[in-house]
Amino acid sequence: MSREKWRTRQQQQQLHTPSDTDILACGSDMNHGAMKKISSMFSTLQEKLHRTKRSASDPGPLQTPAATPPSRRERSHMGQLFFEYLLVVSLKKRRNEDGYEPHITYQFPKREVMGRLQREEEEKCMKAAHLFCFPEGINWAPLTEYSSETFSFVLTEVDGSRRNGYCRRLLPGGSGARVPEAYCIISRVACFGLFSKIFDEVEKRRQISKAMIYPFMQSLREAPLPAPGNTVKISSFIPEAGTEIISLTRPADSWLEHVDFRSLFRCLTDEEVLLVFTAAVMERRIIFISEELSTLSQVLHAVAALLYPFVWQHTFISIVPTVLIDVCAAPTPYLLGVQKNMLELLTDHSDVMIVDLSAGAETRFITRIGDEESLLPAKLREGLLMGLSARTRHATTDELNRLVSETFLSVFIKSVGHFSEHIKRCGNGRQFQKKSFLKAVEHKSHLNFVKLFIQTQMFDLFIQEEEMQPNPNGFFHRKVSEYHERRKKEKTKAGWVRGVVV
Repeated sequence: MSREKWRTRQQQQQLHTPSDTDILACGSDMNHGAMKKISSMFSTLQEKLHRTKRSASDPGPLQTPAATPPSRRERSHMGQLFFEYLLVVSLKKRRNEDGYEPHITYQFPKREVMGRLQREEEEKCMKAAHLFCFPEGINWAPLTEYSSETFSFVLTEVDGSRRNGYCRRLLPGGSGARVPEAYCIISRVACFGLFSKIFDEVEKRRQISKAMIYPFMQSLREAPLPAPGNTVKISSFIPEAGTEIISLTRPADSWLEHVDFRSLFRCLTDEEVLLVFTAAVMERRIIFISEELSTLSQVLHAVAALLYPFVWQHTFISIVPTVLIDVCAAPTPYLLGVQKNMLELLTDHSDVMIVDLSAGAETRFITRIGDEESLLPAKLREGLLMGLSARTRHATTDELNRLVSETFLSVFIKSVGHFSEHIKRCGNGRQFQKKSFLKAVEHKSHLNFVKLFIQTQMFDLFIQEEEMQPNPNGFFHRKVSEYHERRKKEKTKAGWVRGVVV
């Protein structure tokens, strides 16, 4: 099939399968052609998810990775607000039944101050967000102790625009047994560390009075969103403490602001990370198992970030709610996070890598295909292990993120970094020349890996963007140029040394 026909088919599928995406409301970002094959499997979920029947003009939000840099299309959607909504999600006893159901008990700003379009957007988002705040479903009981935890998820519209959901679950003040509540921030900004700090301020105010939260969030909403690497200062009054100045800084590396690789390497050894990376590069089905929601969300976003500058294009759900567990049977590629108490619900283990992130797990890989070691070329594998060995125990989050990101980036620089030399002008546009690109692979031992990788959807869509709008000043392009310059100098020096010896 020609590239133009493939694109046309993809566009048609996006136009004619909105009901398939509705079925997974907030569940996944599947390639639409593959969703046709499994739509019958998810049809029963539509009734479970609020029994809401959406029209074709109202596609439900889906979940996709946020650990990767936004596409050019997404940049146009980004506003300058820190966040769009703050939700308080509480567990309420089910009428005449056992268990609890999550309900939104407060939202800021309130609906009455919103315009019509904003209310419509808000309705679509709210129908799904509370499910991800309490993905365990109804199985809750009142508690006397509960350690607060922070995790994240992502909501995506069919047009590609994204919202990030950040959630802090905590036990409300009081005495005796009670159920947790969740504070959820919906934002266009993908920066987990930044919102973790915001939640620290929210939780500090919650301990005094719930009423103290909203003036702080209003100040935050009115503050300008700083550019990557910059800081904004927020003034906030707290009784008995007076006015506090809170500094909020965005990381300088914008594609890493949603990532902390520490959790990934706390759960997995370097060799195990390489196996997961290889499976992700080959766009396979991967399920991560953990008891902790924070571990699932952080590890999945970290794995997606290892693919930079490429973007995971398939199903991505960092925390699968109980009501969507059947998504694990989908035959298409996915990255999923599943709580360990739901492991017995995973009936289809064929061609799936299941990774147990639990401390002290008897086996790290419950299942995997088994060829992951051989798919990654030996030289690239050695380079990755050597690069990762350079990290130190006392490295800051930013230092660790940069080292890990650049180490894995070297795989793509060395294997497919010459792609731009093979995008040629053709008629009124530009076209990728696959044959000449493959012939120009620098190390022949990389060829089989490259042949497999260029068949992936993430590579194909990356090339499409480069054909339409090249970005020669982007970070990846600069690193490729630096690598080629370094190689030229090495070859020149080697030639000079040989000449002297002769």
